[in-house]
Amino acid sequence: MRIHDVLALARERHQAPEPWLEFLRVPALSVGLYRLRAGAADLQEPHAEDEIYYVLEGRGVLRVDGEDVPVSPGALAFVPARADHRFHSIAEELVLLVCFAPAEGSTVPDPMD
Repeated sequence: MRIHDVLALARERHQAPEPWLEFLRVPALSVGLYRLRAGAADLQEPHAEDEIYYVLEGRGVLRVDGEDVPVSPGALAFVPARADHRFHSIAEELVLLVCFAPAEGSTVPDPMD
């Protein structure tokens, strides 16, 4: 069993220069924190794994395959594998709990993509 204090990790992330911190990884799942400052550009590309975002702090808009949805604390968003997605219009720093299944980067890319 592993226990992680996600709120403590989120507090520590406010001072870190890197936007991503993975803190749990097993073959079927990886979990981390993603931080985007107010006004920042989210440069991520589609992932080969299913993904869940849970908003811990902040406000912004999540675009998935051209559809925009405002997000704020308590919002949980599912993004299917390979969907084009990114956050934008970040009004307040976003701190997101992110879960990948299977673990991020563990899926072999489809050569037909």
